Amino acid sequence: MPRSGAEARRRLQRAALELYQERGFDQTTTAEIAARAGVNERTFFRHFPDKREVLFDGEADMRAALKREIADAPDGLRPFDVLLRAFRTAGRILEDNRSFCEPRLKIIAVTPALRERDLAKAAWLTEGVAEALRQRGVPDRLAGLAAHTGWAAFHQAAQAWVDDPSRSLGAHLVRAFDDLRALSATVPPAPARPDGR
Repeated sequence: MPRSGAEARRRLQRAALELYQERGFDQTTTAEIAARAGVNERTFFRHFPDKREVLFDGEADMRAALKREIADAPDGLRPFDVLLRAFRTAGRILEDNRSFCEPRLKIIAVTPALRERDLAKAAWLTEGVAEALRQRGVPDRLAGLAAHTGWAAFHQAAQAWVDDPSRSLGAHLVRAFDDLRALSATVPPAPARPDGR
């Protein structure tokens, strides 16, 4: 039996991840997770309200870290540079937990109920980012747009990191933000006219 609450929580997360990979999320019960972790089901529910939340543990810490990094960013940075700085910090949290994050992303990608929860959590995180930008004086409309765009870049970078682990998440994130800047700076070529001019 785990001796501490933190140890029980880690064992429950590891057990859930293993079972979701082996059987699939929908086919796994909380009782099976608890049994694999060596605890009873009541202990599971002391740590997590449902079997989905096992995969979303830490989101409150992530939101707090993002808001703190945005608040602490040096004055004079453009909103995108503030976001890149904040998301790089958040990325280090994921990199430190790669053994959990990588399979977690794959499980979410193939499970509709988890994708729905992921979207809800992403909206909550994005609103936290927008709120932090507003507190830095970014106008409301721009803060919301920057937060959504920044989160999309972060999400794309995280997926690229899973697909290509030879580069750090930070490197993938810088590339995603560079791509965003390029998109906004590029003027697409005019389509060819029928007369060839």
